[in-house]
Amino acid sequence: MSTKNIFFLGLILAAAGVLSPPLALLAGLVFALTVEHPFAMESHDLSKFLLQASVVALGFGMDLHEVIHAGRSGFVYTAVSISVAMLLGLLLGRVMRVPGKASFLITCGTAICGGSAIAAIGPITDANEEEMGISLGTVFTLNSVALVLFPFVGTRLHMTQSQFGLWAALAIHDTSSVVGAAAKYGAVALTIGTTVKLARALWIVPLSFATAYAMKSKAKVKIPWFILLFCVAAVVRTYLPTLHGIYTALSGLGRSGMAVTLFLIGTGLSREMFRKVGVRPMVQGVALWIVVAVASLMAIRAGLIAI
Repeated sequence: MSTKNIFFLGLILAAAGVLSPPLALLAGLVFALTVEHPFAMESHDLSKFLLQASVVALGFGMDLHEVIHAGRSGFVYTAVSISVAMLLGLLLGRVMRVPGKASFLITCGTAICGGSAIAAIGPITDANEEEMGISLGTVFTLNSVALVLFPFVGTRLHMTQSQFGLWAALAIHDTSSVVGAAAKYGAVALTIGTTVKLARALWIVPLSFATAYAMKSKAKVKIPWFILLFCVAAVVRTYLPTLHGIYTALSGLGRSGMAVTLFLIGTGLSREMFRKVGVRPMVQGVALWIVVAVASLMAIRAGLIAI
């Protein structure tokens, strides 16, 4: 079987639901590490579009009132956790002597929303290809681990769906991995995880402006419009309930789209990317991620934060 056929087979299996989100990511990673990607550039562009389209489609499966409640409740937790993560990440980067731009991008990716934050902030900092590759490689590697590890830990600790959704949103880097982990845990976890994570992603905007101002950069700040469309989808679903069958189908497409997205992200990883990361940036990323994940988990288990 040719490489192209294997790639398309993986897409079909992910879209059909045969591969769960964690398995889709694993299949993509195995593909990336064993054969040469026949559509590397196209795959990267498609995964970006499909992630946003899938998030919007998921909005058709969520009640607006639940979205507002989760978003409002998670706002304060998000603001505090982002602030602490940024300060700690920059401190760790300095202690471990990680190059400045790579350290800053890894910190932004961990604090806000992984690859999306890095893609938005990178051009503003004038980061070069190697610095972008190091940062993205670190974040995507940890995303792969989180997608499998978090549902396992949540189940072993008997976390409620509400607790798990909040934890996933606060401690997993990318929206796609949050949705993948939360969807595996349950419908309530998916609603809370997706909503709080998207509210977290909005912090890309003020951080981008602040970075541009501090570095006197004239790079264009990207606005994540798909988050607004997600809210519009929830409004339509809530106030036009007669089209319930259509909403269910669209929400199902959103979940399938997320599995395909994770497969594409997996195929985008490579041995070269892992080699570029190096020890120090990875140690910084892992250390910061562990602190964020453990601290948020302890706060949720202690009842200090809840939705």
